[in-house]
Parts: sequence; structure tokens; C-alpha cells
Amino acid sequence: MFAAAVLGIVQGLTEFLPISSSAHLILVPWLLGWKPEGIIFDVSLHVGTAVAILAYFWKDWLALARETITGLVRRDPFGNAERRLAWYIIVGTLPAAIVGALFEKKVEGALRSPSIIIVTLVVLGIVLYISELRGRRTRKMQDLNWGDSIWIGLSQALALIPGVSRSGITISTALLRDVDRPDAARFSFLLATPVIVGAGMLEGWRLFKAAGSGGLAAIGMTGGAADSGWVILAIGIACAAITGVLCIGLFLRYLQTKTFVPFVIYRIVLAAVVLFFYLRSGV
Repeated sequence: MFAAAVLGIVQGLTEFLPISSSAHLILVPWLLGWKPEGIIFDVSLHVGTAVAILAYFWKDWLALARETITGLVRRDPFGNAERRLAWYIIVGTLPAAIVGALFEKKVEGALRSPSIIIVTLVVLGIVLYISELRGRRTRKMQDLNWGDSIWIGLSQALALIPGVSRSGITISTALLRDVDRPDAARFSFLLATPVIVGAGMLEGWRLFKAAGSGGLAAIGMTGGAADSGWVILAIGIACAAITGVLCIGLFLRYLQTKTFVPFVIYRIVLAAVVLFFYLRSGV
């Protein structure tokens, strides 16, 4: 239960900050010597962040859905900024969805190494710093166009690599296209919503199938352990959801007046810490 709570909090924080949730969810158990419990953690973390992002942006999504339907009914799908934004999100989501469907399992198996994470933490930290320096921050979300959605969407596909950070790479791309910080982050979160919710639904479906087919033994949820397993699942979801909602709100407020430099420094320092323990372990 303690591990589920800790990893839920870690997921809720790192999913939405430009510091990579996948890296932290690999590194925390590795550094603490924990053995993740497979689907229990996957479900709680993915469902938790899906709940968080929907809870925070539900008004935005209702407005986008209403305008999209209205635009289709009136045969004017791009008639205002909200309708265009909805289609930009749809187009921008496609690269990550396709890459995830084709390569998720291969990447998870091949790139979940601390040595890979050390490199990606540093490289994407440098990219974030360059985007902070070069971005003119003269454009708002209503100024986005098809080119923005395609480039930012393509960059989101790279988030499959541990250490990259979905928010980090998409915000960096938006900044390089001169979008200001708060709107870059907001578009990043809206663009990530279909992917995060899709991952949460997929993990939930996997658990549902395991429960229905008697496969709970494979994840340690049989007999008395089943009750404990469901409690662990609920704790992980709650911790990830609550932490995620708080993190999104605080992060967007932070970006009203502050830069990404502290996150760049954090990524470099974390890479140095991981390198130290990695060399010390002799792996």
C-alpha cells in the first residue's frame, strides 16, 4: 500500500511536469529496491492521471465537444477558434496514438534502462532550455495552426521513450513555435488528454479481463489478497488523481510569471544522481 501511494504521488507530479513520469517510475523502484506489482501499479497510475486531467479540463472538453458537433451540423467545422482547436488536437494526437500502438511494447522492453534515462534527461533538458531561450512567446493558443498541431503532435510521439517527458517535449516544441508559456502548457495538456485517458482505459480493460478470466492470480489478487489488491489499486488511483489535479493547477499558475529553468536544472541534477548510483551498482 505504501508503494502504491508513493508511486501514485510520483505519477501525479511527474506526468504533468516536464521531468518525465516514465523515468521516475523506473528510477524510484530501482533506487529503493522495490519490485513493481505489474498491472496493479499500471492501472492505478494511468487511471489516476486520466481522472486528474479530465477533472481539471472538463469544462474545456465540454466546450470543445459542443463546438465540434455544432460545426459538423452546420457544415462549418473550422468556423471559430474552439472548433479549430478541437481539430488541431485530433490531428496532433494521431502520431502518438500510432507510434504507441505499434512500438509501445518494444520500447518498454528495450529502453527501460537507467543508462538510457540518463541520456534522455540531459538531452531533453537541453532542448527545454534552448526552447526557453529561443521562443519569442508572442502567440496565444487561438493563434495555433495546422503546422503547430502537426509538429507538436509529432514531438509527443517521442514521449514513449523513458526520460523524454510528454509535457516537456510538447511544451518545448510549442515554445520553439513562439507560443507563450501558459498556453504552450495548456495546449500540451489538452493534446495529452486523449493519450492519457486512452492509456487509462486500456489498463482498466486489462484488469477487467484479468478479473473476468480468473487471471487475478497472475497479479497477486486471489483469495484474501484480492481485497488487499483492490485497496492498493484504489490508493494508487486516488493519490495519482489528487496529486495530478493539484500539480496541473499550480504548474499553470507558476508559468504565468516563471521560466522552465528550474526544471532544466532538476533534469541535469537527477541525471547526475542516477549516473552516480548506476556506476556504483556496477550494472
